[in-house]
Amino acid sequence: MAEAVDTQNIVIGGSAGAIPPLVGWAAATGRLDVTALSLFAVIFFWTPPHFWALAQLIKTDYARARVPMLPVVAGDQSAKRQSIVYAVLTAAASLVPFFTGSAGPVYLAAAIVLGIGFFGISVLDLEGRRWTRRLWTYSMVYVALLFAVFAVSPFVA
Repeated sequence: MAEAVDTQNIVIGGSAGAIPPLVGWAAATGRLDVTALSLFAVIFFWTPPHFWALAQLIKTDYARARVPMLPVVAGDQSAKRQSIVYAVLTAAASLVPFFTGSAGPVYLAAAIVLGIGFFGISVLDLEGRRWTRRLWTYSMVYVALLFAVFAVSPFVA
């Protein structure tokens, strides 16, 4: 049982990394709501595919340091399959701000396109290692663009 928990260290730790959107939302609005929770969920679900791709790229370093990252303990294919699930969850969570009225159609279009890209690269990564670095790089671009478009969406028709 401890091994299963250890391999999920990124998932568990992802909750700490997902707190800033909640803090920022509460500071800006004075409350937490469904939109704030969806922004938390975006970061929470985005974290595993991002860091598991990195862990695959530097797997030997994690293995030498005896850090139980999922690709080290369960293998690259396990991390790649789980990354697809988390990419879908990330993309789904990213749609919520549109449906709560916190973001407009420009944001929705961007969230859909970016989410399809995240999912697509995750699927391509399942087929071969040459996509792993692309997944890691895209994940950074994905989250930056998603939050940038969210920030400017109230000012765009």
